Amino acid sequence: MSSVQGQTVVVTGAGGGIGAALARRFAAEGARVVVNDLDPGRTKDVAEEIGATAVAGDASAIVEEAREALGGHIDVWCANAGLASPGDAFADEAVWAAAWDVNVMAHVRAARALLPAWLERGSGRFVSTVSAAGLLTMVGAAPYSVSKHGAYAFAEWLSLTYRHRGLKVHAICPQGVRTDMLTAAGSAGELVLAPTAIEPEDVADALFEGIGADRFLILPHPEVAAFYRARADDPERWLGNMNHIQRKWEEGTER
Repeated sequence: MSSVQGQTVVVTGAGGGIGAALARRFAAEGARVVVNDLDPGRTKDVAEEIGATAVAGDASAIVEEAREALGGHIDVWCANAGLASPGDAFADEAVWAAAWDVNVMAHVRAARALLPAWLERGSGRFVSTVSAAGLLTMVGAAPYSVSKHGAYAFAEWLSLTYRHRGLKVHAICPQGVRTDMLTAAGSAGELVLAPTAIEPEDVADALFEGIGADRFLILPHPEVAAFYRARADDPERWLGNMNHIQRKWEEGTER
């Protein structure tokens, strides 16, 4: 896609799954890519595969290293690293803190480091891998659901605040994607997400279609739009339907 050819791109959490698919797609479209992941081995493998630069480490702390690796500026930041974080209201405080730190604050920290240069030159692109859980919710995963709502809210705030100053923001909100994170979702993922799960490459396709259309909300599962409308139009009915899924999941886990 000509709009990213020659641009500099960082993809966090790109050692596998959606992140690796995004990195591969950006590289195939002619962008210069930095691949980031906590796992140095996976980071190196993906980077070597696509002719990119590997920068391993905490996604929220590698902006300057990635900028230097890309010759001094970053055009596109894909905030893709995330934690599945299952659990209910009684989940340990550390689980809640980790979900918030990775799924929300890593995005905030990256934006703090990127915005000054982007606003000065009047261009930049921030891609947030959220989840349909950020628009709806996910049974059996309170920390994940709450933090993904936060990730969506931050992406939305960035867009409404800076779009007139050249910042493009995209929030990717898929349901099930065949990745390690879907496996980590356990029985709840099998019930809710697995039946309509798509490939990571489908998510990359949806993002590039959204970039071409200059669209904020990216829905690799188009049906999520109808679920989101139903949630807003009739919250009582929507909550009742979700509680039905919750009870079905509880019955399955008790067998």
